[in-house]
Amino acid sequence: MASLKIPTLKTPSHSLSSKLSLRSAFSANFPNSAHFSRSQPQRGRVLILTSAASSSSSNKPTVLVAEKLGEAGLTLLKEFADVDCSHNLSPEELRSKISLCDALIVRSGTKVNRAVFESSGGRLKVVGRAGVGIDNVDLAAATEHGCLVVNAPTANTVAAAEHGIALLAAMARNVAQADASIKSGKWQRNKYVGVSLVGKTLAVLGFGKVGSEVARRAKGLGMHVIAHDPYAPAERARAIGVELVSFDEAIGAADFISMHMPLTPATSNMLNNETFAKMKKGVRIVNVARGGVVDEEALVRALDAGIVAQAALDVFSEEPPKQDNKLVQHEMVTVTPHLGASTMEAQEGVAIEIAEAVVGALKGELAATAVNAPMVPAEVLLELKPYVILAEKLGRLAVQLVAGGSGVKTVKVSYASSRPDLDTRLLRAMITKGIIEPISDIYVNLVNADYTAKQRGLRITEEHIHLDGSHEIPLEFIKVQIADVKSKFASATSKSGEIKVEGRVKDGIPHLTKVGSFRVDVSLEGSIILCRQVDQPGMIGKVGSILGEENVNVSFMSVGRVAPRKHAVMAIGVDDQPRKESLKRIGEVPAIEESVFLKL
Repeated sequence: MASLKIPTLKTPSHSLSSKLSLRSAFSANFPNSAHFSRSQPQRGRVLILTSAASSSSSNKPTVLVAEKLGEAGLTLLKEFADVDCSHNLSPEELRSKISLCDALIVRSGTKVNRAVFESSGGRLKVVGRAGVGIDNVDLAAATEHGCLVVNAPTANTVAAAEHGIALLAAMARNVAQADASIKSGKWQRNKYVGVSLVGKTLAVLGFGKVGSEVARRAKGLGMHVIAHDPYAPAERARAIGVELVSFDEAIGAADFISMHMPLTPATSNMLNNETFAKMKKGVRIVNVARGGVVDEEALVRALDAGIVAQAALDVFSEEPPKQDNKLVQHEMVTVTPHLGASTMEAQEGVAIEIAEAVVGALKGELAATAVNAPMVPAEVLLELKPYVILAEKLGRLAVQLVAGGSGVKTVKVSYASSRPDLDTRLLRAMITKGIIEPISDIYVNLVNADYTAKQRGLRITEEHIHLDGSHEIPLEFIKVQIADVKSKFASATSKSGEIKVEGRVKDGIPHLTKVGSFRVDVSLEGSIILCRQVDQPGMIGKVGSILGEENVNVSFMSVGRVAPRKHAVMAIGVDDQPRKESLKRIGEVPAIEESVFLKL
């Protein structure tokens, strides 16, 4: 999957990009919906971030900078706060210091885990991550402790793109290997004959902020550039001269592959044994994204087999990698120590961006760089909890039904309720989160949901269907429709041509109740297999037997049909992801006309 383009947050023309008062902003960024609980009363208050000046003897808040930060950022911080620059702290030292600090700024090397938030005693108000990724910050713990987390997602875009191009060229011409050879006293011109870039096909996987900048530069080198990103606007790709294609088309046609997506469950080990087998023999791979998007052991095997001719890597699953790492030591691999953002200009830009975000938050303001936000009142959360989960999962499910290459532009959400005053901002934000977040490095919350959608050309409209009845139940059902796209499961398309899914909450559990025109009833837990079939006896048994043979546990199964002995859609809830061979066997059952696996 690919990264969505992150907006330029300093653009003043968008209201949500400017700073918003936390006094009127509720959170909708819940890293794990299961974290809502009655057993934690601290979530019951609306937390407001205000200046922490009173907590410091100098009447200024204290900011702990735990890793190196550019001087321009430090200058901004010192104008507002007392700044403690203490680098290379051990976990114990960080925990002992944190109770004296109102804000903490880190890069990627400091782990801000639950123990840090617990040790703060409630004083820590803001954590600033100087960079894009926040893998090292426990978002759930931050949210529980009322601590805002902000990052700096825009300043290092050009630096990362330039490093990607540098690795691309260095790999093609064996620069690193030839340099090491000469320095060891050898002169091996014939050994290090390279390949030309001009006329070659570069597949950019992830056409977001960095990916699109890499594409621009590759076009300038005379390369033919294709890209895979299910959300990239076709107009933007055409403007650069890039063709948007499906994932399989991209990796199958590429002479070079450049990775530019975040590490999410959907992108973990995206390049693996199976995908390497689909590539041209002699393909070359560049990764300046995240180490975990490539199965490193599979890449070693592909290099040894000659499927992959060379690789250039700036990131690794474990950083720093071990000295005996086979991939790092491989002769056909060029490596750098996570230098994507390491330019003087980028470091200063990141420092300024994170300093502005932290200072703004300590003043009681919130920018669109926030990746979480204060809590909604407990009574609202307790009532809407299952509907929040339903909304996000319907968004995730709907977008997975979109065929590769189709750009999602228009989403319509319908809420059926007897409450005329139902506030759906939280639900709309969670649907946006479900649609965008799995393949993006943006964390969507109530504050930035509309802004994030707008920046990606995603138009979300809402319809309120008023029902007569008791006001005790907030919602009867939620319906999500995606227009003007192709579906990988034709039965999910309504008569008017939109992908349509509908769900409701039953006994506190979110259920999928409609796919296209077919009524089903399956719990939205684990994952789902959808099959369209000819309605005939024995179908449930045939599919169940295949899953049973694979030791895949079936949690729910439901069949919706238009009429007896006509067409039906079978929805199967499974606890585990079946092997692709198992899904293929299901699709080969004679009466099954189409099938799709959806991971929730």
